[in-house]
Amino acid sequence: MLDGLRTAGMPEAAIQLVPVTDRAAVGAMLKAQGLIDIIVPRGGKSLVARVQEEARVPVLAHLDGIVHLYIDRAADPAKALPLAINAKMRRTGICGATETILIDRAYGEAGTIVGALLEAGCEVRGDASIASLDPRVVAANDEDWDTEYLDAIVSIATVDGVDGALAHIARHSSRHTDAIVTEEQTTADRFITSVDSAIVMHNASTQFADGGEFGLGAEIGISTGRLHARGPVALEGLTTYKWVVRGSGQLRP
Repeated sequence: MLDGLRTAGMPEAAIQLVPVTDRAAVGAMLKAQGLIDIIVPRGGKSLVARVQEEARVPVLAHLDGIVHLYIDRAADPAKALPLAINAKMRRTGICGATETILIDRAYGEAGTIVGALLEAGCEVRGDASIASLDPRVVAANDEDWDTEYLDAIVSIATVDGVDGALAHIARHSSRHTDAIVTEEQTTADRFITSVDSAIVMHNASTQFADGGEFGLGAEIGISTGRLHARGPVALEGLTTYKWVVRGSGQLRP
């Protein structure tokens, strides 16, 4: 980072490390109104929760990525299978990795998806309907639907159409990234407008949830809040502006 500052002709002191590991320093920064413009907490849930609770300066929080992929009855199996595998298994430890797959009861290839995930080395935790498809499926408990695994583990539930998917997501989503696989545009449009998440996708892997993929450049993370920045946050999302008005004597009537 310092090399980049020097190359750009910027002062190296623009980036600094706090040379202490005492957690009291965190508390001091959280209350440093007038000295710190914004804090971006990156770390475990306890850190983020503390920052949100104690901060007296603006906070741009990055919370859990409990990401859903919904496979609709009108999904193309040739798309649904590779999307499910990629969304979960490409990189399991990133915030855009799918953690829960929802499958419409009317979709006829649920067993194929479950089997493919198991063969790919993914542990599947499913509801009763999913568990009946393969003896290797582990019974899911209530906690699974609210867990960001960041590992080769996925929870799968069957739902009654897009209404069931929307209801499940409303209860369990962390408002990060949620996706639908369907060939019916009206269903996709309803999903996109009804899901209140920072990123919503149609017929695409949730692993595309990335500032670089969106053309924003290097990101510091994905904000799940509504203001001031939402979704991938890169340089533009970290900057503010001021209005400059140049005139030649104009008077407002």
